[in-house]
Amino acid sequence: MISVIIIGFGNVGQHLYRVFDDASGVSVLQIASRSPISGVDHTPTTTDLKQLKEADLYIIAAPDDAIEGISEQLTFTNRLVVHTSGSVAMEMLSDENRKGVFYPLQTFSKDREVDFKEVPICYEADYEDDLALLKNLGSQISEKVVLVSSEKRAKLHLAAVFANNFTNHLYHLSETYLTKHGIDFELMQPLIKETAMKVQSLSPSEAQTGPAIRKDKKTIAKHLQLMRDREYRRIYKSLTKSISKSHGKKL
Repeated sequence: MISVIIIGFGNVGQHLYRVFDDASGVSVLQIASRSPISGVDHTPTTTDLKQLKEADLYIIAAPDDAIEGISEQLTFTNRLVVHTSGSVAMEMLSDENRKGVFYPLQTFSKDREVDFKEVPICYEADYEDDLALLKNLGSQISEKVVLVSSEKRAKLHLAAVFANNFTNHLYHLSETYLTKHGIDFELMQPLIKETAMKVQSLSPSEAQTGPAIRKDKKTIAKHLQLMRDREYRRIYKSLTKSISKSHGKKL
């Protein structure tokens, strides 16, 4: 049984707590948060980092800019402390404890369930015993547990921003544009779903469609005429140029 303490109870911390709580080989001994926590009656909580219990592993599930400071506030030494960030290097953790990373490569929203079995867990540590513990912990909740260095994890996180954050922003722009013109964004849902499904079996390059890859100047010109907003036009032109260039075509 791996004993865990979760420090931070935002989106990531809450999701990790729920999945660990259901795992037979994991025991969440305590949750630490700056604010009082409700809804976890069978797990002790604290707002004081000085009151943390002894455990096999301490997981800092906090915003990136808070991780280093939290690790430095811990009053014990030579215990395994990890964070869950995609972009923060393992070395940013305090030298007073053994360091590691336990990064679930997924987007988390407060009230949306996630199937952790499909979530890649990227882990890292300095010592073999700690690596083995993190791999074991990851295997309790996921079918894909991968050893990834801080350098490669930072690149993974960057790619994830393109694939998730930027893509979602484009959904937002699409929704805003349609709403402005009295069209229901729900009509886009099947297209969005199919686009995501295609890259499960095709490479993104193979799945690319649209006027940019077809070098359809007439349609592109018509689209630009339909946009009054300069920012929309700028984004459309930039992405159209990028798609065309990626496929060896010039418009």
